Amino acid sequence: MVKCAPGSYEISTMENIKAYMQQIGQQARTASRRMAQADTAAKNRALEEIAQAILGSSAQLIAENAKDVAAAHASGLDAASVDRLTLTEKAVRSMAEGLLQIAQLADPIGEISGMSYRPSGIQVGRMRVPLGVIGIIYESRPNVTADAAGLCLKSGNAAILRGGSEAIHSNQAIAACVHAGLRAAGLPETAVQVIATTDRAAVGELITMKEYVDVIVPRGGKSLIARISEEAKIPVIKHLDGICHVYIDDGADLDKAIRIADNAKTHRYGVCNAMETLLVAQSVAAKVLPPLCKIYLDKGVELRGDAAARAIIPKMKNATEEDWCTEYLAPILSVRVVAGLDAAIEHINTYSSQHTDSIVTENYTRAMRFLREVDSSSVMVNASTRFADGFEYGLGAEIGISTDKIHARGPVGLEGLTSQKFIVLGSGQVRS
Repeated sequence: MVKCAPGSYEISTMENIKAYMQQIGQQARTASRRMAQADTAAKNRALEEIAQAILGSSAQLIAENAKDVAAAHASGLDAASVDRLTLTEKAVRSMAEGLLQIAQLADPIGEISGMSYRPSGIQVGRMRVPLGVIGIIYESRPNVTADAAGLCLKSGNAAILRGGSEAIHSNQAIAACVHAGLRAAGLPETAVQVIATTDRAAVGELITMKEYVDVIVPRGGKSLIARISEEAKIPVIKHLDGICHVYIDDGADLDKAIRIADNAKTHRYGVCNAMETLLVAQSVAAKVLPPLCKIYLDKGVELRGDAAARAIIPKMKNATEEDWCTEYLAPILSVRVVAGLDAAIEHINTYSSQHTDSIVTENYTRAMRFLREVDSSSVMVNASTRFADGFEYGLGAEIGISTDKIHARGPVGLEGLTSQKFIVLGSGQVRS
């Protein structure tokens, strides 16, 4: 197995962040042109070599990560953040396996679609092409370094990665493995660059380098994404909140509804595709809320309901207007009883963050209305919102989830990291 060693990540003139970031940008732009020309075999070999380098350096990666974990404990970082930061042998294997899975995915670059003849005799279609240089800003999770590198590499892009300062040792160690794999495959090491300074000024430079960076992808807390969205001079693929809903229709199979609503909330609390508001049709509320809320209460979920919901479950706290537009990321659930489908759709389109919303119903007509009229990046029928995930959607992996409406929407996998250009095939035609 290939082993890799992390290099120095100290910058000699830290005050000259702008010059450092300009160099990073120039190298990325040059590398992006080579990556756009790389064939599938070379990209797949790079992914496989990176995976082997990560496996061969497992002990070293864990040792470097231990430095970050120790610093996190010393700084008082909360337990959930430390957990996300920590690398185990299993986590290292998962990183390698994820890269090998990306290698198995179909290469989208060069794919031609929609070819058709025009009256002039020309053929017009579209070809899928890389975006170019992708800047990714993320927090805590070191595995994102490998995932992001792999997805950008396979989609023919160059990547500039800026992980959180709390994971600097881990990220630089993983970057060394990425560079070892790129070298072994004959691809430029600068196709993936991990910013080697924890200075926040580097982020400010990255999100304004229009001449070098084509798109920014922020992954992290709401404050990070809000800052990037506000200050970036480059297109941003983002979502701010995951205010997800499940609506239990009066045409629902109630046993099915209980399973789905339970899973959507309690499978994991601190994730963007967890349900935050439960909507229940008035005519079935008295039947479904008692057994469902017992499950929630037994699992320690705090319930906040409107007057109709509290009349059925008196243990609920009073839900305020703020609850309907809050992403809890915690064992807290707001509950509202609605008159029916129209009221449910109205509530969702008013308060949803356009992430993921689901209806439970056996009524086909209502299900189709819900799919058409709910304006979210993922809309589901009879399924838990927890399925809103790139892996579950068959994308292999995801760079994040987008609630934007332009370019990519929903889980962003390989195709979401590409664009399309028109291509025209002629045989000497001239326009008259």
